[in-house]
Amino acid sequence: MALNRLLVAVSLTLSLASPALAFLPTGPAALLSASPASRFAASTPGTTAGLSLLRSPLGVHISAPLTVSAQRRGIGRVSTSTGMAGLSMLAAGDKKKIIVLGGDGFCGWPTSLHLSAQGHDVVIVDNLSRRNIDTEMGCDSLTPIQSPDIRVRAWKEVSGKDVKFVNLDVAKEYDLMVQLFKAEKPDAVVHFAEQRAAPYSMKGSKQKRYTVDNNVGGTNNLLAAVVDSELDIHLVHLGTMGVYGYGTSGGEIPEGYLNVVLPDGNEKEILHPAYPGSVYHTTKCLDALLFQFYNKNDGVRVTDLHQGIVWGTNTPQTSMDERLINRFDYDGDYGTVLNRFLMQSAMGVPLTVYGTGGQTRAFIHISDTCRCIEAAIMNPPKAGERVEIFNQVAQTARVRDIANLIKEQTGCVVNFLNNPRNEDAENELDVSNAKFMDFLGEMIRLEDDKGLFAEVQDITEKYKHRCIPEMILPGSFWNKKTAKACETNTLEVMNADTKEGEKKLGGVFM
Repeated sequence: MALNRLLVAVSLTLSLASPALAFLPTGPAALLSASPASRFAASTPGTTAGLSLLRSPLGVHISAPLTVSAQRRGIGRVSTSTGMAGLSMLAAGDKKKIIVLGGDGFCGWPTSLHLSAQGHDVVIVDNLSRRNIDTEMGCDSLTPIQSPDIRVRAWKEVSGKDVKFVNLDVAKEYDLMVQLFKAEKPDAVVHFAEQRAAPYSMKGSKQKRYTVDNNVGGTNNLLAAVVDSELDIHLVHLGTMGVYGYGTSGGEIPEGYLNVVLPDGNEKEILHPAYPGSVYHTTKCLDALLFQFYNKNDGVRVTDLHQGIVWGTNTPQTSMDERLINRFDYDGDYGTVLNRFLMQSAMGVPLTVYGTGGQTRAFIHISDTCRCIEAAIMNPPKAGERVEIFNQVAQTARVRDIANLIKEQTGCVVNFLNNPRNEDAENELDVSNAKFMDFLGEMIRLEDDKGLFAEVQDITEKYKHRCIPEMILPGSFWNKKTAKACETNTLEVMNADTKEGEKKLGGVFM
């Protein structure tokens, strides 16, 4: 993606002096648009030329490339660009009409408000299926989320900005979606409208079939609707790092495309091989193939974001009013690992680390997810260009090291359980995210601002009366063997420690 298409917001002199300060909003309007990353970076000593020199508690430089041996010590390596970064997302005349599919969800809601705060015209589309799954599972969001109508009215009150809400099922109401596109004429469509939990997709045949029907059918409907609308709509899809698999790959995972040498000696760049670890991850792999076909056949412009595990709860926008609060999932199916750990530490529940805790995963804060989505929207591939793919991650970290980090901060107990997943107990994860770093510069790291941990813990302390403790344990299993192994799992401490590399099933909820 050509750098001349970036909208550079600051002078080179100011950027060289302090790139983080160059993008810090000022004045009352800053509340709507400032990100935790920019606020923190502006006050962090030792930051220069877009590269944080902050050291983690584990003694590892987070932003700089690390050796493999350093990576194995824990909170680890993401290969990044060290060039100047700092993208102005919205310049005069760049307001866009954006439809956010799945805009009522954990990532979709804060992203919709972020885009609206930046001056874009936003339409939220959602069939409220995630709320229906709450009813199915008997477990609500820890935070009391309001109805879509109350949410959009509250946003109007606090921001003065209008956001529309449309109740529509992307996987089932194709004609209505085509009509919506023709009526709204969006510049971009953001696609969050998929069942997003790997454990839920493995709960049983009903959930497996629903995940495939909803995710793959919905994505195909969306692409066909873009073609039938006869509009030049840019599709931005929230994918997952899980399409690459989590076994040790033996090398850095590039952003989507891999250079290979064919048997005849010719070099070729191919889509990175898929290695899904659940039905959910499989649907994301199938999405990627659909994007390749519609891009080649119909010229649909697509940006596919391979995102890491999202942590955090609120953003500057969702924090403006209690009615705007984001959902917080803590259960074994939908609760992401770091949020679960922080909730458990606040409630005095031992941290439920699965297997050896040796699984390395990629992470990103919810506020940076919103910024990444906007960066993708504002920098679409040109007509005729291939599918653009970004690894939307801030860093990688090993699960047991995250647990130990929280243990050091809170004094909580760590409990090693049998794992419901069928995957390697230990793995490395070496990921390139250079293209996104060129857009966004510094992103929030797990160690950067302990106040972010405190924010999640404050949320859980405030709403812990809504928690159903037994829902913390896993309720979905990859196969009969893992189900049998998990029969003895309990919230009481089973094992306070476990050997690294022990050959037992390992994994982590996504």
